[in-house]
Amino acid sequence: MTTFENLGLAPELVRAVTELGFETPTPIQAQSIPMLLEGPTDLVALAQTGTGKTAAFGLPMLHKIDCSQKHVQALILSPTRELCMQITRDMEAFGKHIPGFRVVAVYGGSSIQTQLKAISEGVQVVVATPGRLVDIMTKRKHILEKVEIAVLDEADEMLNMGFREDLDNILSYTPDTKNTWLFSATMPSEVLRISKAFMNNPKEVTSGEKNVGNKNIEHIYYVVHARDKYNALKRIADFHPDIFAIVFCRTKIETQQIADLLIKDGYNADSLHGDLSQAQRDVVMKRYRNRSLQLLVATDVAARGIDVDDVTHVVHYSLPDEPESYTHRSGRTARAGKKGVSMVLINMKEMGRIKMIERLVKTQFTRGQLPLGTEVCEKQLLSLVKKVHGVSVNRGEVEPFMDAIYEELKELSREEIITRFISVEFNRFLEYYRNSPDLNAYGNNEDFSQGGGVKTFLTLGSLDGLDKQSMKAFIAATAGIDEKMIPWIDLKNSYSFVEIDPTVIDKVLAAFKDANYKGRRASLELREQSGGGGRREGGRGRNDRGGDRGGDRRGGDRRGSSDRFGGGDRRGSGDRRGGSDSRGTDSRGGDNRGSGDRRGGYNSGGYNSSRSDSPSRGGRTGGSGYSSDRPGSKPAFSSSPKKSAPRRSEEFSAPKKEGKLDLSAELKNIFEMDKKELRKLEKKRKGN
Repeated sequence: MTTFENLGLAPELVRAVTELGFETPTPIQAQSIPMLLEGPTDLVALAQTGTGKTAAFGLPMLHKIDCSQKHVQALILSPTRELCMQITRDMEAFGKHIPGFRVVAVYGGSSIQTQLKAISEGVQVVVATPGRLVDIMTKRKHILEKVEIAVLDEADEMLNMGFREDLDNILSYTPDTKNTWLFSATMPSEVLRISKAFMNNPKEVTSGEKNVGNKNIEHIYYVVHARDKYNALKRIADFHPDIFAIVFCRTKIETQQIADLLIKDGYNADSLHGDLSQAQRDVVMKRYRNRSLQLLVATDVAARGIDVDDVTHVVHYSLPDEPESYTHRSGRTARAGKKGVSMVLINMKEMGRIKMIERLVKTQFTRGQLPLGTEVCEKQLLSLVKKVHGVSVNRGEVEPFMDAIYEELKELSREEIITRFISVEFNRFLEYYRNSPDLNAYGNNEDFSQGGGVKTFLTLGSLDGLDKQSMKAFIAATAGIDEKMIPWIDLKNSYSFVEIDPTVIDKVLAAFKDANYKGRRASLELREQSGGGGRREGGRGRNDRGGDRGGDRRGGDRRGSSDRFGGGDRRGSGDRRGGSDSRGTDSRGGDNRGSGDRRGGYNSGGYNSSRSDSPSRGGRTGGSGYSSDRPGSKPAFSSSPKKSAPRRSEEFSAPKKEGKLDLSAELKNIFEMDKKELRKLEKKRKGN
């Protein structure tokens, strides 16, 4: 087993590292340190954040410098103030047993005169941000004349932040004989340019693969509507009671706004961005390191120096402008070999950016589903019970008050006392999440399905007073299965798509042969796949408030037909009941009340239950509007050739291709169904 002592480091350094609790070097340290101790050399080292790069260059640097000399012998450049201060603290810890060793941090936001004075008094190592070092060099141009080692830490980020000219300027004032050590998490072309311009035949060390993210990080993304993004963030925080996270935003304004909202809503949160003074940033970081904060809302730049142990989650409230920045963001968790989670909140339009980042970091992302309100409440309740069970009790201090407590609670049973104590803290979650909506944004049903389950069609929806959780409970209770066997539900107005675990699908289908919900028939069927002909039997479908769907739905194949709703088999035609399924899952008619309901397949003149060889089955023919087969029924649109109203077949029909139906155009037209008509439908149903 390789140890720091085996690497050839000085005894003072080995002692300091041991006192810090480190016994074995990380891969990047085990490769870099022996190479740098061998002799003068330039080095390019690639490793993910959190793998110990500071010790990889700091320990051999301290081994090489002569602390009896009081001039600057080593320069370390970092992109941010926080990282500059972190490196300085680490160097002080590594060199605490070396007599005469001194290091100074040079960064903006603090007194430049104090920093100049410290350099004048004699230091061996300067840790600096490029901008402040350029300012100091205008006053003391000769401070870098005797530099023997120059380190560029997080070189890729310094270039992303626009420090290219500053780096060129600074390095031009250093001796040509110096050794340059470049450490980076990614290797863009600009970093290669720096290595070619200022390094001589550099050796290369790679821990893992180039431009690859940390394998200990689990990458999850959630798809939400933009308006729900903040509520999604709160739901993530509530679902993980012990979360210790960094939330990344794109701009300073957004960072401050999100932090203010979290604080207002009672979360232990604060912001970190460039508009804060150095004193304010120091206070925030102190609180975060002490775990007084659970959520640190930060910009990319401000968070680059954060090296805090045990960060459990990184939440990307907004994706970074540069895909490479994702690697640095997510590297704030899973440090020193631990595991972590990186979560991304996106909308449907940003799916392509996720694919781009996947290719960049060569890591597969998992699409997650934001928990429902009931799931959050359950998680919080269990967390509260766990805290109560593990709390330490100082019996000596509590004992004097126990008689009064017993007297107050004597009328309550043991179960009532437990319930009330839990409710004191838990009621606010129950109140907040009562009737809370599902925040997941659903695009194409197939895209969101978790896969591996059997897709089914259920004749119940939100108009039946069900939400996802209550529907899941109803299905589980009816079939006698665990709710976990129902991983996915896509809830529509009057029907739903349900994914069932294949191990229990037969049991569920059998249970729903005679199932009812509040007196109405609840039919659950296997969802048909696109393809050739076939049939769908309506049986006695859902009795929708007086209407009856009956009749055999057998008929010919719909493919290539010019009849909008003709034929019995609606394969490939798209669902007309306000849903989004394009596989012909439902072509049923509906309410036989002559009310003009528009929930796809509804015939304003009644439902036509004739066989498929009939010229019209309550659908649309040619383009003349809705058919009517009941005496006295009133068509929704006139079949007259007058221009008084547009023909609905023209308004919603997809562009026809020879022998092929354009499903994308079909679905687009379906989604554009008049919302006013849907609201009229719901209003009528509530009135009945």
